[in-house]
Amino acid sequence: MTHTEAPAGQATGSILILHEGNTPRERSACGWRDRLISREDVALSPAAWAHAVDIDGAKLHFHKRSTELYYVLDGSGTVSLDGVEHAVHKGSLVHIPPGVIHGARGRMRVLVIGIPDIADDDYFEA
Repeated sequence: MTHTEAPAGQATGSILILHEGNTPRERSACGWRDRLISREDVALSPAAWAHAVDIDGAKLHFHKRSTELYYVLDGSGTVSLDGVEHAVHKGSLVHIPPGVIHGARGRMRVLVIGIPDIADDDYFEA
């Protein structure tokens, strides 16, 4: 994991270069996730967080403040959005606005980006 400050004259904030396998991996409501940019990086003020998630029976839930983007890296399955099932596969992108009840089924690896983040107090089971 590399954390560096941007050189003078360039964008402000911190530059993050993170490598899967060198970041925390944990069980989540959606399966197993590698926390690429997450709560450990809050002091660096990232614009979003990013987790690589191995979907394994993701529970229906929603967020009141955060938007999520799901990008399917590998595999296939379905994403439920407010009760409607949508087929997804490698290369699919799903935009999930705040308030939308969502979950996923199937065997897939998904890059999940939370904007601005998904704090513990912004997760609600449906």
